[in-house]
Amino acid sequence: MGTRFCLCFRPSNNISNLNDSEDIEAGKENEKYWLPEFSLDQLRVATSGFSSHNVVSELGEKGPNVVYKGKLEDGRLIAVKRYTLSAWPDSRPFLEEARAVGRLSNERLANLIGCCVEDDERFLVAEFMPNATLFKHLFQWETQPMTWAMRMRVALYVAQALDCCSSKGKALYHDLNAYRVMFDQDGNPRLSCFGLINYSTDGKSYPNLAFAPPEFLRTGRVIPESMVYSFGTLLLNLLSGRHIPPSHALDLIRDKNFLMLMDSCLEGHFSNDDGTELVRLASKCLQYEPHNRPNFKYIVSALVPLQEQTEVPSYVLMGVPHGNIPPKQTVLSPLGEACSRLDLARIHEILLMIGYKEDEEAQTELSFQMWTDQMQERLNFKKNGDAAFRAKEFASAIDFYTETKSYKFPTFM
Repeated sequence: MGTRFCLCFRPSNNISNLNDSEDIEAGKENEKYWLPEFSLDQLRVATSGFSSHNVVSELGEKGPNVVYKGKLEDGRLIAVKRYTLSAWPDSRPFLEEARAVGRLSNERLANLIGCCVEDDERFLVAEFMPNATLFKHLFQWETQPMTWAMRMRVALYVAQALDCCSSKGKALYHDLNAYRVMFDQDGNPRLSCFGLINYSTDGKSYPNLAFAPPEFLRTGRVIPESMVYSFGTLLLNLLSGRHIPPSHALDLIRDKNFLMLMDSCLEGHFSNDDGTELVRLASKCLQYEPHNRPNFKYIVSALVPLQEQTEVPSYVLMGVPHGNIPPKQTVLSPLGEACSRLDLARIHEILLMIGYKEDEEAQTELSFQMWTDQMQERLNFKKNGDAAFRAKEFASAIDFYTETKSYKFPTFM
């Protein structure tokens, strides 16, 4: 029962009105692309009969289009997305979309490797990413939060993926969010190819309207610049470690209250200049007028200087297993360990041990000890607020954030 290949020709009068900017050369290239077509029996065997134990999509079996993990006879792991018949009543446009996405093979994408059209069934088959989603690593981490260096790598790789797609005629990506970014066997972030499939014309491009671009709220349509806005919301996720509606984030940015926007787990792990630059880039992506937003080539160029630890493999930064090699453990000095824990009392103790003396002449200024106590209290309020926010205990979160106090810097000179 071998894999078949299909070649589909696009009728000249059947171009989607959401993608009418696709150029003629890209269309010609599509006509030459052969996409492997799997049989229904092959996919049934690969997924153990579409077993519920193999469901990996965010909404489980309750979602309209379920994704299964599968394994082909040659040992390859695959992700199989099953569409409802109502999404694609006609098989021809489905095959056209699959072919257009399949030709976009790129190392920054979880690539489409085939499809299946049999009776009323519609399936897409993509590379399987074994190390979960950005949503899990960013919002549901257990042992360690995602590092600043890895967050910057995620931002760059996703921007590169979207720039590649735009340059090849697929400028629209539907519902870009933390679920759409997944990690391969090397821990590298990849963008799901499923979001490139253009089937949503009824408002499902943005299920949560709080994160939808203004033009979508006005017209119900998405344009290439809408992808930049969605990427801006992804940058907010990476900055804050939370789901922050763009309108609220922009209020914080305008008030220059960056501290409340940043993930408390990242404090002390990146430079203020880099943090300010990323906030500035996010605000550009979230501009109200589409023509004021940058394109992805600009975004990529802005993210390249923010990359850190580029020689360190992603699986090390992520702390995920890689083959038989356990994740590398970083050895820190006592001061480094105290800094990583944000243990200000221990930092003060170590500084005294190495000869630090408080300025006895500065009677009107806070001592370092007093400052560390106040800072520790402030950090505790913010951490408790973040924890309450993640647990959706919003009233408690507001109370904790309200308790966050102002402070004065100590005299060091």
